[in-house]
Amino acid sequence: MIVLEWLFLTIAPCDAAEPWQLGSQDVATPIMQGITDLHHDIFFFLILILVSVSQIFVCTLWHFHYQKNPIPQRIVHGTTIKILRTIFPSIILMFITIPSFALLYSMDEVVVDLAITIKAIGHQWY
Repeated sequence: MIVLEWLFLTIAPCDAAEPWQLGSQDVATPIMQGITDLHHDIFFFLILILVSVSQIFVCTLWHFHYQKNPIPQRIVHGTTIKILRTIFPSIILMFITIPSFALLYSMDEVVVDLAITIKAIGHQWY
């Protein structure tokens, strides 16, 4: 009996927000599902960029120590690295922009068969 009560108390409020909750509530519409998926995709790219930049930073600190190589000419004046650090962020931004615009334009679609319409009027200084 105690197990059933514990199971009911843990499963029953699944959709409600809880204090110190990590993540968002369960989605109710396809638009919110798209927003959640876009958030997860952007977070994936964020973690990928963080790991790669951290790895490049550690390798740079390891290989170009000031006693071994005081002025790393190949990195400071290299055109290859300048081209790469311009092209890679633009490619990453394209991977983020395309799903973002698709979600933005899907939000503008009007549903014809509405069950309820809510009209909200707000006044700023009342």
